[in-house]
Amino acid sequence: MSIYIGNLSYEVTEEDVSTIFAEYGTVKRVQLPTDRDTGRMRGFGFVEMETETEEAAAIDALDGAEWMGRNLKVNKAKPRENRGSQGGNRRGGNRDGGFSRRY
Repeated sequence: MSIYIGNLSYEVTEEDVSTIFAEYGTVKRVQLPTDRDTGRMRGFGFVEMETETEEAAAIDALDGAEWMGRNLKVNKAKPRENRGSQGGNRRGGNRDGGFSRRY
């Protein structure tokens, strides 16, 4: 299982996150997703720890804590939804991908 960390500073690094969570146990992995277009941190991340006991201790201690000028949101990560491979245009609009315009 992994831990979700929300409301992270855009300046945070994997090393920063690992250091904070290491106070509660062994950190196995830190993942900080970035925006595909800009390469900028997206403001959330995931941490995997050695045991569920360590995860629970980190969640209890860090949820709502202020860090780097922000109040963290820390909880168990929910399993990723399987979006399937529907293909096509998900933006909406008409069949050719455009939107109706009224002049």
